[in-house]
Amino acid sequence: MQYAQVIDSAVNCSYDVFAVEEADFDLLYPPGQDVAFIDEVLARHPPRALEPVFERLWRNRVPKREAMGLHGLLFCDMEHKKPFCPQRVDELAINPNGSTLR
Repeated sequence: MQYAQVIDSAVNCSYDVFAVEEADFDLLYPPGQDVAFIDEVLARHPPRALEPVFERLWRNRVPKREAMGLHGLLFCDMEHKKPFCPQRVDELAINPNGSTLR
């Protein structure tokens, strides 16, 4: 089981974590990546392949204190964040000026 946090553009600051089966995780995140943007996920796979993935994901919210790690970030309606994670790997994210973040 993998755990993914969904970060959206809602005014609130609730970013839920969801338990995701390995096969579903692999559809959301290409090999070696742990950051995904929803528009890119939708562009990689046909809707019929993703509908059951998202149905399972939305049913499997996990309280953060119960999550066994965090394996992926899924950004929804946050295209302005893309330049800061060009390799789609959280540890390789960069600052607005292009310098390394970590």
